Amino acid sequence: MMAATLAQLLKLSASERAELAMALWESLDDTQREAELALTHEQAAELDRRLAEHLAEPGTAGPWDEVHRKLTSKA
Repeated sequence: MMAATLAQLLKLSASERAELAMALWESLDDTQREAELALTHEQAAELDRRLAEHLAEPGTAGPWDEVHRKLTSKA
């Protein structure tokens, strides 16, 4: 994308940018969407590893509100 076009689009309000993003996403057909969301082999392997780790030791997981609090307090 041309830098000037992007610069102009970034001047839109948040709601206008969100509307544009949704319109662009909806312009893709199902095959295109699936291709954009496809995991790489490495990503799939990492998810499998993390799931196996969690299943082996489920007590190491924490509730989302606690995880979120810790992440946002470091920012």
